Amino acid sequence: MYHNPVLLNKSIEGLQITPGGTYVDATFGGGGHSKAILEQLPDGRLYAFDQDIDALENVIDDEHFTLINHNFRYLKNFLRLHEVNTIDGLLADLGVSSHQFDVAERGFSTRMEGALDMRMNQSAPLTASELINSYPLADLHNIIREFGELKNSYKVAKAIVAAREIKPIITTKELVLAVQSCFPQNKLNKSLAMLFQGIRIYVNDEIEALKELLIQATEMLVPGGRLVVISYHSLEDRLVKNLIKTGNFEGELHKDFYGNPELIYKAVNRKVFVADENEIETNSRARSARLRIAEKI
Repeated sequence: MYHNPVLLNKSIEGLQITPGGTYVDATFGGGGHSKAILEQLPDGRLYAFDQDIDALENVIDDEHFTLINHNFRYLKNFLRLHEVNTIDGLLADLGVSSHQFDVAERGFSTRMEGALDMRMNQSAPLTASELINSYPLADLHNIIREFGELKNSYKVAKAIVAAREIKPIITTKELVLAVQSCFPQNKLNKSLAMLFQGIRIYVNDEIEALKELLIQATEMLVPGGRLVVISYHSLEDRLVKNLIKTGNFEGELHKDFYGNPELIYKAVNRKVFVADENEIETNSRARSARLRIAEKI
């Protein structure tokens, strides 16, 4: 079951769709955002990307639509195959889809028991199980600290290593049991979510993939073209925010010879958009969503 897309109206408005333009939905999923874009695209083209094979079941029957079953980090290459050199707007709804969370055997959820997989592309070589059972303590510590943003990452990594020495950690439930004593009861669910997030981001190389997407989208967008990104944790949001604000991922403002800031984008929304209580009630995934919209200068 694919749920309603997050911040749908705001993100579609943010694209400022022209009827004959060329647009990209970098994270197709259930196709909710794509359907809404196509409603405003009578003469244009929409290219959608999704590396998850399950997304192929949601292909939209529309002559203006093309689904590319690959990681969005290959944006430029695949658009060139379709003879597309410039785009008028790109939308990316990052992170894990509700569908991926709800399928226990994919291993994304802390709530359901399933295999420790966490791959968004089910043919990718590295699984969460391999990471958890074979990576050295120091590497686990670094991954959990950097991508899970957990303060007691060393303690958590040690608990994982201690548990796997007794027997391999094969399921999500076994991972939860191995680490739950590391967290206070009142913060258990949030801490587990952060741990799973860190493992998932590493397994799917999400931060590097996002950087590659943003660099290529920036090159391909026409002046006045729109970049619309929904992110769910601070690591993603910081990259998007810095790029919009300063033109680079580091957030350092560079100036030209005359002292003018070297900017690529202007922010459409100064203040980040978040979901309202009604949307959060119907879609819990919206709780942590942050929407940023920028126009290429």
